[in-house]
Amino acid sequence: MKILPCLAALPLLALGSPLFAQSPEDVAAAALEAAPVWDGHNDVPIQLRGRRGNVLESFDFNDTQAEPGFGGDGTSPMHTDLPRLRQGKVGAQFWSVYVSAALKEPEAVQATIEQIDVTRRLIAQYPEDLALALTAADVEAAVAEGRIASLMGMEGGHSIGSSLAVLRQMYAIGARYLTLTHSRHTPWADSAGAAPEHDGLTEFGKDVVREMNRLGMLVDLAHVSEKTMMDALDVSGAPVMFSHSGARAVNHHSRNVPDSVLARMPGNGGIVMAVALPAYVGEQRRQWGAERAGIQAQAAALHGGDPEGEKAFLAVWDAENPEPLTTISDLADHIDHIREVAGIDHIGLGGDYDGMDTGPVGMEDVTGYPALFVELARRGYSQADLEKISYRNMLRVLKGAEAYAAAHAGDPPIESPAR
Repeated sequence: MKILPCLAALPLLALGSPLFAQSPEDVAAAALEAAPVWDGHNDVPIQLRGRRGNVLESFDFNDTQAEPGFGGDGTSPMHTDLPRLRQGKVGAQFWSVYVSAALKEPEAVQATIEQIDVTRRLIAQYPEDLALALTAADVEAAVAEGRIASLMGMEGGHSIGSSLAVLRQMYAIGARYLTLTHSRHTPWADSAGAAPEHDGLTEFGKDVVREMNRLGMLVDLAHVSEKTMMDALDVSGAPVMFSHSGARAVNHHSRNVPDSVLARMPGNGGIVMAVALPAYVGEQRRQWGAERAGIQAQAAALHGGDPEGEKAFLAVWDAENPEPLTTISDLADHIDHIREVAGIDHIGLGGDYDGMDTGPVGMEDVTGYPALFVELARRGYSQADLEKISYRNMLRVLKGAEAYAAAHAGDPPIESPAR
């Protein structure tokens, strides 16, 4: 009989050897099993408002692909439902309670409260799958139970109506981050979406950041100008977040994070949650979009008062200039760059699903996260690296904000005169 040598006697067969090397698929699967995705930004709540007027009767979160579009035409399927979240290995989700930045502040406050309400009702309607999470401990408990921890974030400072009292009450009813601006300036902070007006944060804007720190609400710098980012980092004593942003060095969109700010993440302890929206991910797609916007303006100038002529002019250009595809590899390039400048401890994921037309090829909806993790594993990210990106970095950031608030629990609320 032939005696096989024991494994201990064969160094080449050690578990770390090439014979036992895990495939990228295995590394990604193990990481997501241990640490499911904590996504920084999903727009299901505004889909509920636009498609259904926030009426949940007959809404089935187990199958949203047949939901009618905003115009009732049924041509824009949603990106998110419970089975697809499970397939995408999502274990924690910040649901965006976004409302339009075009609303006047009092209207925005009301609409935001309505979005918090519909989100809480949706979570309550699916208790076996979703769990309302208000703390890091709540997130950990939900994930341990196999439920999707559900937090809420306000997208745009217009949602607080320039009132610290409203900010405090939004926190009280469940909001756990505030994006300081959306696509327009607030009276106290500059957005990345327009020419500077305040040179970053006003003194009141700095008080907003301080009060958020005191409460334990996360300061979200997605959508703000570079100067606003810098001012917020100067003021904040707690880790900040970018709930859905890319690296500006990879795609030069003003919404993305410049290296000057990425370099400050280790000192602050914050996180940049990489976005999947193609215009912010693929530089070729951004350039194409800018060129197409110019063609649209040209079509309007040439065919003013003739909508069909304008449409035909644009259709010819579209046929000759197809939209460049954005891929999972493009998104991984952003993550590579954030790691290079800020470090592995400061990367997360914020897809922006249901807030865009589609994600990159292979990540068109929330089922795509495992494919991204396979790509990262192919690039040499370890299981421990992937667990940080998927979940552990965001958990640390929220715990950091909570620790700051606990240390300042005796501080009085910041007061400002009512308007």
